Amino acid sequence: MLLIRNATIFNAVQEEPFEGDILMDKGKIARIGKNIKAKGAQEFDAAGLYAFPGFIEAHSHLGLDGYGIGYEGTDYNEMNDQVTPHLRALDGFKPMQPHLAAAARAGVTTVCTGPGSANVIGGTFIAVKTVGKRVDDMVIKEGAAMKCAFGENPKRVYREKGVSTRMTTAAKLREALFKAREYLQKKEAAGDDASKLPAYDMKNEALIPVLKGEMPLKAHAHATEDIFTALRVAREFGVRLTLEHVTEGHLIAEELARENVPLAVGPSLTHASKFELRNRSWTTPGVLAKAGCQVSIITDAPVIPQQYLPLCAGLAHKAGMDKFQALQAITINPARHIGIAERVGSLEKGKDADIVLTDGCPFEVQTKVVRVYINGVQVEEGEEE
Repeated sequence: MLLIRNATIFNAVQEEPFEGDILMDKGKIARIGKNIKAKGAQEFDAAGLYAFPGFIEAHSHLGLDGYGIGYEGTDYNEMNDQVTPHLRALDGFKPMQPHLAAAARAGVTTVCTGPGSANVIGGTFIAVKTVGKRVDDMVIKEGAAMKCAFGENPKRVYREKGVSTRMTTAAKLREALFKAREYLQKKEAAGDDASKLPAYDMKNEALIPVLKGEMPLKAHAHATEDIFTALRVAREFGVRLTLEHVTEGHLIAEELARENVPLAVGPSLTHASKFELRNRSWTTPGVLAKAGCQVSIITDAPVIPQQYLPLCAGLAHKAGMDKFQALQAITINPARHIGIAERVGSLEKGKDADIVLTDGCPFEVQTKVVRVYINGVQVEEGEEE
């Protein structure tokens, strides 16, 4: 057991902080309160320090990218096929790359990571903790989402291989979903009669959880037209959807609020490197949150180094986002976005003991992360990157 005493606690579900203690036991938060008594517990006096839930990234490629080894070290875009729902981030994740440790030391304790946006359908994302040697032991949720992409990326990557317009991208996605739906219907009609089962198809099998509503489509969409196409396709097939990047979301905030789908906004700490980013703005998360949307702020690491997720929240706050909503955008909202809020995202009894102790507001560059706990274990200190 470990008892953190006298911290100023920001639990991410109540707007006002409070002074108190946090008891961790067996990797979980056992109790939060004042003057907690816990016989035999190791104690740490956090007087003058702030306690936050571990920060969470809703959309990253951490662990699938190459660190210091060039393009040949990356595993987040399959370039030989536009439609690859059967690929799993679990099989390409590299736990021991140094930028995972840098993220953990900065207080980013959980990331949802997976294939990039070259493909119309890229494969499944995983939610993982940022410490460990074996990905199987780090996973919180294996099938967190099915990545799909709209806009410029599939057009650029596959221009000579069959995708050169937004219409083609949407058609390819629809075709894959139609085939998977037909495949599922045949499987269900076959019942226990193996002779009537359709021939096994790995791509169709991978899309069944999407069609059953067990896994959302995670739709890369920057421009308004791509956002609306993603919503249209999801509605046609009755599938769940999360919207990723949402660069022009501030232009259609009221429409998105009515749609009531989770939004992951970013990366914004970049210049407009392509046409669909021409309207990028740090005001976007705040505008969407004010409209009533569920907003997560993302780095899209390695586009922005993962450890700067709290800084991105700070820049959104500087641009007008409510401070509490900015905190929720890197804690409880991404946990809800990923579907793991029962375990992480806030400081509450029974949740994973992922705790960040700082000497000030984590949005500010001069603030020091004093300690980080993941599953109740202190993250090893190291040099900042």
